[in-house]
Amino acid sequence: MTLNGTMMQYCEWYLPPQILWKQLKKEAPQLPREGITGAWVPPCYKGAYGKEDVGYATYDLYDLGEFDQKGTIPTQYATKAQLLEAIKTCHQNAIQVYADVTLDHKIGADGTEKVLVQRYNPTNREEKLSTEMETIEAWT
Repeated sequence: MTLNGTMMQYCEWYLPPQILWKQLKKEAPQLPREGITGAWVPPCYKGAYGKEDVGYATYDLYDLGEFDQKGTIPTQYATKAQLLEAIKTCHQNAIQVYADVTLDHKIGADGTEKVLVQRYNPTNREEKLSTEMETIEAWT
């Protein structure tokens, strides 16, 4: 582990699709010569807008660019295989990789299902407003 390292932010909003993982893999050997010890990458999973989504509109945390969802197999950045190649190349060059993960930006549900819930006070989530469970329809 490198102490007092220098991390490069590898997040770019306006890159053409399918470029970022290839770019990181290509540039990884040069990064240590420039004093870079870590790369911070954007969310690697599929976003709600498919290959147009930069990953912050979380759709599927487990789809790193391998499943046909939202009209695409690759994510905005490329396929899972290309992501793993980029990470491997970084590690071979002593570059740590830090993935940005946004767990609470859920969006893009495909349908609803009925679930049991209990009402709580929206300003104090420890205060129950009812003791009975009720059925609601929630997006999943």
